Amino acid sequence: MTTPPTTDAELAAQPAGYWTGMAYEAIISFIRDRQAELGFTQPQFWLLRNLSKNDISPDGRGMTLSELQQAMSSYLRPEDDLGKEAEVLLERGRLTRDAEGRLWITAAGEEARTGLQQHTPAIRDHIHQGIDDADYVTTLKVLQQMIRNTGGSPV
Repeated sequence: MTTPPTTDAELAAQPAGYWTGMAYEAIISFIRDRQAELGFTQPQFWLLRNLSKNDISPDGRGMTLSELQQAMSSYLRPEDDLGKEAEVLLERGRLTRDAEGRLWITAAGEEARTGLQQHTPAIRDHIHQGIDDADYVTTLKVLQQMIRNTGGSPV
């Protein structure tokens, strides 16, 4: 049995919260699966990015786990355990920890970060297949307006 196509009118009546949640879960699962195939986790990548002066960190200073947790609070998932992920990176020589408990990215960590980041365009391209940039931008603008309409701040 084939399901009839959904009309535009039917789509317009569907709840945005449902579809944004479905999209979020599908996209995050896809990204995490691709990263796992490459031998790392998304939180490990975020740790390296947040500690690299060549990426998110403005100054390359070390950070405590608590500071990193705060810096990543808007995108960590409940199941993410930064302490466990940091331990893996410490064991692999990609991070070091100083006497004050601050984590620092090593040269090996920076090399891993740049190597991992090389895969980002291919992952993005796969997610964006069949979606032109104008439609993507329109979608983001619509989502930002919905956020404003519900009292949130899209930034």
